[in-house]
Amino acid sequence: MKKKIVIFWILYMLFFAIPFPMILYYNIKGDDPTDLSLVNPWLALGILAVSLILWIIILTGYFRKWILSNFTAKKNIEYLNKNGVPRKAEIIEAVKIKEESKYNSYDLKLLFKNLVDTEIVQKTTVNDSKPQQHRFEAGKKIDILIDKEVKREPYFIFAGTEAKISILTISLICLGWLALVAIISWYYIYSYHTESMGMGWRFMVFWHPLILCPAILLLYRVGFPLIIRVFEGKKKGEAALIKLKGIKTTARLLSAKQTGTYINEQPMVLFKVEYIDFQNHTRRAELKKIVNLLDLNIVKQANIDIFYLKENPDLVAFASDLDQIS
Repeated sequence: MKKKIVIFWILYMLFFAIPFPMILYYNIKGDDPTDLSLVNPWLALGILAVSLILWIIILTGYFRKWILSNFTAKKNIEYLNKNGVPRKAEIIEAVKIKEESKYNSYDLKLLFKNLVDTEIVQKTTVNDSKPQQHRFEAGKKIDILIDKEVKREPYFIFAGTEAKISILTISLICLGWLALVAIISWYYIYSYHTESMGMGWRFMVFWHPLILCPAILLLYRVGFPLIIRVFEGKKKGEAALIKLKGIKTTARLLSAKQTGTYINEQPMVLFKVEYIDFQNHTRRAELKKIVNLLDLNIVKQANIDIFYLKENPDLVAFASDLDQIS
């Protein structure tokens, strides 16, 4: 169900990024044709340049995400196999999510000590290539390797993990990326031949799909992570750093006030806490959190568990939030 919801929202956003601007543009253009001889050619060329820059940014991002990220992940796994910090993890929960002849897939909940020997709970998913050995069952222990700097994804792997890149898969992805480049190039040529009327690129306007589509796609790419960070308070990398290199302690809850922001009718609450760090210094911190209406009793607690980064004790996160990171 979750996968279907994600697919729905991706298609929904793509509609407003690509077909919708085209529908608007060609309807507006049909009702109000422009005299291209009156258009400033330098302004049109400037809009064209911005359009090309936006598409280059988008296509470069897709190339890195779809293709280069596979090689980066392989390199990071090889690095962890050589330099990762070993830990023994206990499987406290294992749920089979996929079963095939070659492998089984599990959602796991692991308990192990992080890089400063604080016990943490970590969610992860694993494909078991040797299901006959029943390695991933609740109660069993397994060796893992953690990135000592917590800078590379994945931040930890199971010992002995092998990274392989399918040449066929990468080739198909490359062909898909090249097809996207070809479609965009074709659209530039098509627009020029159907709209220029012998006046060059003067038909380019700020609401032309060639500039509006990449602008919306770039807004999705940049804007949504910023919104998520505002509401969740931490980047994924920052949260992982606190979890894998942080110290757990109990903080005194000084106050909890609503900020006036609601997400899906759930209030955002500003928490002020006080805690003592490993050097016996008293510190205070502020954290924002979206609180489920069924969990509002959290604001009445006298104490609450938090993690803070040893080398930067002012960097704090709720222990309950870190437990949900996978």
